[in-house]
Amino acid sequence: MRVFVDSSAVAALLLENDRNHRAAVGVLRRLTEAKAELVLSNFIVAETYDLLAVRAYPAKAREWFLANTWSVERISARDEKKAREIIEKYTDKDFSYTDATSFALMERLGFDAAFTYDRHFEQYGMLTQKSLRF
Repeated sequence: MRVFVDSSAVAALLLENDRNHRAAVGVLRRLTEAKAELVLSNFIVAETYDLLAVRAYPAKAREWFLANTWSVERISARDEKKAREIIEKYTDKDFSYTDATSFALMERLGFDAAFTYDRHFEQYGMLTQKSLRF
């Protein structure tokens, strides 16, 4: 099983005061037990680092960035073109550019689900950890 990890899940794992922390730790444990391949995009790495640093956790941001062992897939020009199409098509949604590139990457590489607490993934039609049966 190949699972895309969103910045909302990383933040929930790292920040004990995050409302999704306990749930995220449980999901990560089950994904690890299931031997799921956990993958980030380079855009998610940047977004997560910035998110942590802005929330006043610059040391945690650096520690996570330097210690990350999950695979990182690069967003391609094709993914960026698809992201633009997604944003153009879904005028009733407030998808971020990073969200849209994540959807494009997931479609291109055939991910099974996303590990996320961002409602946009489900709005776009992606399976999330809630859909997985462990």
